[in-house]
Amino acid sequence: MSIQVTNVVKTYGEQRALNDVSFSISSGEVVGFLGPNGAGKSTMMKIITCYLTKTSGEVSVCGYDVEEDPLEVKRRVGYLPENNPLYLDMYVKEFLTFIAGINKTPKARVAEMIEITGLGPEQHKKIKQLSKGYRQRVGLAQAIIHDPEVLILDEPTTGLDPNQLVEIRGLIKSLGKEKTVMLSTHIMQEVEMLCDRVIIINKGRILTDQPVEKLRQATQSKAVLVRFTGTVNTSAIRKLPGVLRVKKTEKGLLVESEKDLDLSGVLFKYAVDNKLSIEESRPYELGLEEVFRTLTANT
Repeated sequence: MSIQVTNVVKTYGEQRALNDVSFSISSGEVVGFLGPNGAGKSTMMKIITCYLTKTSGEVSVCGYDVEEDPLEVKRRVGYLPENNPLYLDMYVKEFLTFIAGINKTPKARVAEMIEITGLGPEQHKKIKQLSKGYRQRVGLAQAIIHDPEVLILDEPTTGLDPNQLVEIRGLIKSLGKEKTVMLSTHIMQEVEMLCDRVIIINKGRILTDQPVEKLRQATQSKAVLVRFTGTVNTSAIRKLPGVLRVKKTEKGLLVESEKDLDLSGVLFKYAVDNKLSIEESRPYELGLEEVFRTLTANT
C-alpha cells in the first residue's frame, strides 16, 4: 500500500479532530478525501505528510512510518497544502530552482515543471505579483518537482479560472496514471472527473469509503423531479412526511425523501389536496453533491 492509516486519533486538548480513522490507498489510485469544513481532512493530510504528529494510531507511506522515518516519507511525497505557503519575494523560476536544490533534483526538471504547469509566461515574475490561480500552479509545481510516488493535494484547484481548471485537472489525471493521488476538494464535478474512489469524513470519523460509481448507492434517500401546474408551496412540501429536502431547479422541483417512502404517492396526494395537477414526475438519480450532503447532514 502507498498509504496505510490505522486507528488514527488526533486530539487538541479535549477536542478530537480525528477519531479512530483507518483507510488505505494503493499505488496508482486517485482518491477523493471529502468532508465539510472542520471535518478533519487537512489534519489527516498533515499527519500523512509529517507536518503534524498523531495522538495515537499508525500511519505509513510506501512502507515507511511517518514518525520513525519522516525523511524517507517526505522524499516520496509531494504536498500542496490548502493555504499554499510560498516565498512571495522570490521569482517563479528562482523559487522552483531553490526547491529543486533542496530535493537534489536536476535543474532540467525546473523547465519541465514550468512547461507542464503552464507557468512559462509568468516564470520571471515575483510570486507576489501572480494571481491566486498562478500561485496554485507554482504550489503544484513544487509538489511534483522531485517526481514523488505519492501526491497529497489539499484543494488543488482553488482560485483557478475555467480554462486553468481544465488544464490542471488534466495534469492531475495524467499524474494519477503513474502516482498515488489523494486530493481534497469541495467540487463534486472534480471528484467524478478525477477520482477512482471516495473517502468521506465528518466530525473526525470516516462515513464511507468506496468507488465513485457505488457512492450514490450509499445514501438512504431517493429523489423525484416533479413539475406542478399552479402555485406550489415549497415549505408545505418540505413538511410532508418522509421528505428530506426540496430544491427548485430549471426543470422543476427536486424532492428528496427517505429511501423506503412512496414519494410519488405522497406528491400525488399533495397535488389532489391542493387542487393541483402534476405535469411531470420522474425518478432522479442523485449526483455526488446530493449524496455528500445527505451523508454529512445525517451525522
